[in-house]
Amino acid sequence: MRLPSSLLSTLGLIGLMLLLLGLAPARAQTVAIRSAQAIPSLTMAVDPESAGHAVLLPDDWARTRPGFEGPLWYRVSFQPFGGDDRNGLMALYIEHVCSNLEVHLNGHLIHSGGRMTEPYTHNCNHPQLVLLPHALLVAGTNRLDLMVVGHRLEGVGSWQRAGGLSALEIGPQAELAQRHARQTALQVAAPQALGATLLLLGGFMFVLGFVNRRESHLAYFGALALGWALLDARLWLRDLPLSHSAIEFLYCMLLGFIAWVAVQFLVRLAGARRRWVDRALPLQSALMALSLLVAGPSRLHAAALFWYAVLALEVVAAGAWHLHRQRHSRSLWLSASLLAAALLLGLVELLAQRSGTRALVVSLAQLAVPLALVVAGLRLVQRHGRALQHAEQDKQQLEQHLRAATAEIEQSYRQLADLRVEQVTERERKRIAADLHDDLGAKLLTIVHTSESDRISTLAREALEEMRLSVRGLTGRPVRLADALGDWRAEVVSRLAQAGIQGSWEAPEDLPQTLSARAYVQTTRILREATSNVIKHSGGTHCSVSAGIADGDFQLVVQDNGDGISNEVDGRLDRGHGLASMKNRAKQLQGQCLVESGPGYGTVIRLTVPLDRATEAP
Repeated sequence: MRLPSSLLSTLGLIGLMLLLLGLAPARAQTVAIRSAQAIPSLTMAVDPESAGHAVLLPDDWARTRPGFEGPLWYRVSFQPFGGDDRNGLMALYIEHVCSNLEVHLNGHLIHSGGRMTEPYTHNCNHPQLVLLPHALLVAGTNRLDLMVVGHRLEGVGSWQRAGGLSALEIGPQAELAQRHARQTALQVAAPQALGATLLLLGGFMFVLGFVNRRESHLAYFGALALGWALLDARLWLRDLPLSHSAIEFLYCMLLGFIAWVAVQFLVRLAGARRRWVDRALPLQSALMALSLLVAGPSRLHAAALFWYAVLALEVVAAGAWHLHRQRHSRSLWLSASLLAAALLLGLVELLAQRSGTRALVVSLAQLAVPLALVVAGLRLVQRHGRALQHAEQDKQQLEQHLRAATAEIEQSYRQLADLRVEQVTERERKRIAADLHDDLGAKLLTIVHTSESDRISTLAREALEEMRLSVRGLTGRPVRLADALGDWRAEVVSRLAQAGIQGSWEAPEDLPQTLSARAYVQTTRILREATSNVIKHSGGTHCSVSAGIADGDFQLVVQDNGDGISNEVDGRLDRGHGLASMKNRAKQLQGQCLVESGPGYGTVIRLTVPLDRATEAP
């Protein structure tokens, strides 16, 4: 498992920035005060002559005065000294106070952190910088009285919200202001920025996951981010209009909600869903709320610690299960980083409670979880964007495949339709051919053999031959070119001899090509028409017919030595003697029929038929 280099660089840069913000510069001109007189008081004022007992600072009430809450006065004395500030201003710096305080200098109120009555203003995360006016300072010993109000440990969900006061520091205002700004940036500004980022990111991802139910882990992560952003709401809203016990109860329940959605996020991110988990988590939240109400404000801390341990174990178990399930996944670092940040925060919290310290590492550890949530959220958004991009690409490819498949299906359907039409047509042709051959052919043959008139017998014979040619065309069977030439030669030479015209025939003996039935029929009719024109209109005594193959075309030439066709009768002959019909038949075969003639020079008819259109496989 490796984090992307860009994320490693970002995390390193943020960590370095936060570390530099928390480093305190040399404080040669400041005075640290680590002891004070603690003066309990039941009122909001203290007698200047009252004496208390010595305490060490920092004074964490959870350790030094268990069960104590309410106002407590701290009195310290100091001697004024000069500073390097150009205005000579002195200041008091208080790194931590919980929940709130007022500062009196020589009996005069000079600073108040907010509301000092229940519910107190929550300043536990806000360092305090108090200006010490020169007009109130005296040349000798000066007295600072700090009234701190806070809550006992038993009534808060975390030790960090229990009452207490850190060590004090007095020095030049300019130097302490820089410390105050750095600490505020570390403890307030940085968590606020991360909280605002989580609020926006969480809202966006919750809506994204809610709309797209298949990506439910995004909705749970959005709820997790929103819950953590609400957890840091006290940094923005220090004066909530609720009682202290109600606020602490809501904080504990919010942590329960965060654990709930964290477990669901880890489960859903692994691509699983457990119904018993869906049922158990809401029941656990209800049980947690009931137990906190039964424990009451006086035992809230003990009940909260118990539930914190349970919730932490649940998140760790869900994280370990997710890591095991997704051990070969590239997104393993997401859950690993969140789990590591949560463990770091829990460990530091535990050590801090046992030692009572609020060192820099505590502040940095509190930023680990929101920072990890921000980085993980951005990574999830990036993954979702890539998934959408890939889905869009897949959609486009699917649409292309669908269009291609649709076109192929349509083409296949057209081919099937054409094939069906062709099959039906072929059957119909064969039926018509059979009817012509069996019925009309038999009758014509009867007329040929029984007619007493030579003319009727001749016409019947011609009709019979024409019918046989039509039947041959209807059957659709291809004809070998050599066989067709044999038939044509026998018919042409016989007809010319009967008309007293000498005929000659020239053609190759064996041609492997074939003619389609249609080409055979049309060519036969063209040749018959040409022969008829020679016999009836040429007036010649000789006619030659030559056939052959040239440049992939079948060529047929009919030439006579007759009178030829005069220009005056060219148009009439074209209309009356079938020349136009011959040309049209050749055109249907994508060929041509040329007529060359002149008075006294005879007539030449040249027929050219492309074999690639006229031939078929045998």
